[in-house]
Amino acid sequence: MNTHETPRNVSIKSALEDARARYVERNPESHARHRRATEVMPGGNTRTVLFHSPFPLAIKGGRGCHVEDADGHDYVDYLGEYTAGLFGHSNPDIRAAIIGALDRGINLSGHNTVEPEFAEAVCARVPSLELVRFTNSGTEANLMAVATACIHTGRRKVLAFRGGYHGGLLSFGETPVATNVPHEFLMATYNDAAGTAALLEEHGDAIAAIIVEPMMGASGCIPADGEFLKLLREEADRRGIVLIFDEVMTSRLSPGGLQEVHGILPDLTTLGKYMGGGMSFGAFGGGRELMSIYDPRRADSIGHAGTFNNNIMTMSAGLVAMTKLYTPDVARKLNALGDDLRERLNAVCRKHGAALVFTGIGSMMTAHFAATPPRNAGEAQQADQSLKELFYFEMLERGVFMARRAMVALSLEIAPKDCDMLVDAVADFVSLRKPLLSGRVH
Repeated sequence: MNTHETPRNVSIKSALEDARARYVERNPESHARHRRATEVMPGGNTRTVLFHSPFPLAIKGGRGCHVEDADGHDYVDYLGEYTAGLFGHSNPDIRAAIIGALDRGINLSGHNTVEPEFAEAVCARVPSLELVRFTNSGTEANLMAVATACIHTGRRKVLAFRGGYHGGLLSFGETPVATNVPHEFLMATYNDAAGTAALLEEHGDAIAAIIVEPMMGASGCIPADGEFLKLLREEADRRGIVLIFDEVMTSRLSPGGLQEVHGILPDLTTLGKYMGGGMSFGAFGGGRELMSIYDPRRADSIGHAGTFNNNIMTMSAGLVAMTKLYTPDVARKLNALGDDLRERLNAVCRKHGAALVFTGIGSMMTAHFAATPPRNAGEAQQADQSLKELFYFEMLERGVFMARRAMVALSLEIAPKDCDMLVDAVADFVSLRKPLLSGRVH
């Protein structure tokens, strides 16, 4: 794209129409592959978050922090598989661990020698964990955590937050989504301490669990206020409620997750994404009293099955990831890089007077087309979503691969020069689109 040839005084609608047209013209092979996929998958899609109009890119490969699409375009991958791709696309230690696992046998039909070591590494990193069990995804981990809370308390109600995402079967907009498991949900507003306290006062004796992300991920990298999390901890203690921190994404934001940052320990923690070294992975854990119900040596134990819970590829990749690659020092450095990048991006937006702000913590961030940072999912949705779509398409033209919802998750392969490239791309965008971003042209 030659940005100097793009008219500056255009409407959002016409700018977006032009961007979509350029996207279609640039990506005929992705378009063809999408049409073929629609013959065997609804909408050509089997993972909803990846779909967008007019069609999604077909990614044919990746190396380091770069991905290449089916039409041969190279992008710097700032998305990092929605936080799961922390180690990039070709880490040699992860590759060696997986090949070594394959050489020893793929499906071992029993306890393997790696899983207890991996469990030790996970428990050592997350302050609230005394015992842990593995699953195949963060979705499964959250389902098991909520089930554990219901079993422990004998209650059925679950307090969740609007915009919270805890997997495909525990997702929330203004209300629970249609595919959610049938718990009795109560909905509160994120970072609204007074409103949440009122709900707990009214329903507290019937609530089994409070499930919360210490920073909302899918709804826009919106951090929780420390006082808000403190209220949840105190109210859970007072009312006998199990407090669940969903740290599937946020555990990467410090050596011990955001619970370590805030000094607030939940009763149960759920994990996933990057911890399996890029393999399918989830985990839930907490104190011995809660987790011992899954001890099969007990006569009253509860079963927890899953053919691939301890699969040798995830166990091997995860062990290397947590003990050799994402050490506490590396975690601190990556998140410091992310904090610096986010501040630089926000400085560019302030310099140009753009109604654009990047929120987040450390290596996770999201762009919002608003004058001030949103504090909950409702405020995030009030921002201009058509500008976010325009931003996505024009970032692709600048070689920037991010989520359609403008989310960024840095991998360990991202270098300072890549951060410079993203800052320059955003600066070019806000300079070019300044009339749209200041609200003067509609």
